[in-house]
Amino acid sequence: MTQVKFTTAEEAVKVIKSGDHIHLSSVASAPQCLIKAMCERGRAGELKDVHIHHLHTEGPAPYSEPEFEGVFQLDSFFVGGNVRKTTQAGYADYIPVFLSETQRLYRCGAVPCNVAMIQVSRPDKHGFVSLGTSVDATLAAVECADTVIAVVNKYVPRAFGDAMIPMSKIDLFVEDDQPLEEAHFTAPNEVEVAIGKHCAALIEDGATLQMGIGAIPNAVLAQLGGHKNLGIHTEMFADGVLPLVRAGVINGEAKNIDKGKMVSTFLMGSNDVYNFIDDNPAVLMKDVGYTNDPYIIAKNDKVTAINSALQIDLTGQVCADSLGRKFYSGVGGQVDFVYGASMSKGGKAIIAMPSITNKGVSKICDALMPGAGVVTTRSHMHWFVTENGAVDLYGKSLQERARLLISVAHPSAQEELDRAAFERYGSHHHYIKGYMGK
Repeated sequence: MTQVKFTTAEEAVKVIKSGDHIHLSSVASAPQCLIKAMCERGRAGELKDVHIHHLHTEGPAPYSEPEFEGVFQLDSFFVGGNVRKTTQAGYADYIPVFLSETQRLYRCGAVPCNVAMIQVSRPDKHGFVSLGTSVDATLAAVECADTVIAVVNKYVPRAFGDAMIPMSKIDLFVEDDQPLEEAHFTAPNEVEVAIGKHCAALIEDGATLQMGIGAIPNAVLAQLGGHKNLGIHTEMFADGVLPLVRAGVINGEAKNIDKGKMVSTFLMGSNDVYNFIDDNPAVLMKDVGYTNDPYIIAKNDKVTAINSALQIDLTGQVCADSLGRKFYSGVGGQVDFVYGASMSKGGKAIIAMPSITNKGVSKICDALMPGAGVVTTRSHMHWFVTENGAVDLYGKSLQERARLLISVAHPSAQEELDRAAFERYGSHHHYIKGYMGK
């Protein structure tokens, strides 16, 4: 192992000046000891107007709390669960951006980067460290920052691809062997299992998959045991893919690019996933400008992208980032993959979600909530799946879309949706006839 000269977290964060822009590596790789030391400086009154940027992070995010108003300003590229309350309350803010372009914000200078605070694996004999579970926009931040502080952590896996960087890119090293934040997912419920089955039925042998995080992707993956030669080109994956890799179902053999490799930009899961990518040449952790570029995504055939949403209206407009005016998450990579999958030969772009909320409110509605933003536009829409079935909206007229969406809505909401559609289009005979003939 190459020798490293370490400093303390307290010493390292002294490079931060008032007015600086700081990038934090994301998800499981958030450098907690540096965050803590930076916040101590904030409490001591040594800093003001420091801007912080990251995708979503796991673990505490104290810099977004009200006590640091005027000291730290979080402008995140995605609103994660740990900063949702403070963002909705106005103490933190959000920069709307496609996940594919988060790296470009730094590279084109739209967002400055003075200090990049990252986590890396232990150095190897060639003097390289790995960014491990999170390459995303962090590589761009490392390239653009005036100063790079790296936490060397034995728990950060040695991942290949763009994750490997020479130690010469790093200015200050801090040692902190703190286990990475794990994300555990609940077992899918009945509704999620039904959605999983409908999605799995759309996945062909030889497909390249992208799916987001949570119960629905896991429910889909659980149904794919009988499939052959699946590939992964995604922004993230979690534990659900591991059994399929072990069973030889996911082998990347049918991919046109990165054949035989699983491609991702960040990971979120249990230690099983982090151990899986450690020293694994079958996994390429790539820059988000590569994983989420629709034109690169489209180079593989049968790209099947499964993403979820919060609400869809009867014309096919999808809201995925806010509940009305309240920001809930972010644009993320949904549009990157919906567009990429729909341009892929034999590809399928799928939006999947339960038909109603836990409180019994239909997620399929006549109009989106006031203030809701459209993430996936009605012209981007292809497949839409709920527990009640799968419908393809592509090439369908507005009236046909309404009919198809109502057919997979929750039975308790169908009558009201029928009425809304009728009011919207009802002067036309064929619309009325379609409904009266039910």
